[in-house]
Amino acid sequence: MTPRDRILQAALRLIGEQGLGAVTNRAVARAAGVSLGSLTYHFPSQTDLLREALQTFVDAEIDRITARVARLAEAGIDPAQAADEVEKAIVEFAYGPEQIANLELHLHAARDPGVRDASVRSVAAYDRLATSILTAMEIPDPERHAPAVVAMLYGLAVRRLATGDTSATGTADAFRLLLHGAVERP
Repeated sequence: MTPRDRILQAALRLIGEQGLGAVTNRAVARAAGVSLGSLTYHFPSQTDLLREALQTFVDAEIDRITARVARLAEAGIDPAQAADEVEKAIVEFAYGPEQIANLELHLHAARDPGVRDASVRSVAAYDRLATSILTAMEIPDPERHAPAVVAMLYGLAVRRLATGDTSATGTADAFRLLLHGAVERP
């Protein structure tokens, strides 16, 4: 792992474990095992570091989810099974500090225009992924319904983190309910 990657991972861990206030250059450099000069070389400002940390997390998640969706598409999954697979994917999701950091950075973006662009790009990437999943499931008007799917999953993530639920119980039912509402009635 490159020093830059170690810095990004350390920043995500610190945010998730201690909050944004813990993200000082010295703390991140120490956690990453790099010099302070190396950190400032790669990230001249804290906004640069936060923006890249968010984008790094989301890019890795999109890759992970896309690979899973591709495997499911090859297997020919139907909408009822898809809801169960969404729940399984969430159970496999890291409940560690990176998940908390992801959500905290999105909230921080509401206050920091320098991070907002990364947040907007991240949400758009999740929307595109949800659209492709809904399209594969032959859900009508997938672009319209994708933001609701993404919002539901973000909301359920907050709920899981707040309650300590690592089972993701109810996610499949919530997804089925959302899909039920998206399917046009004859």
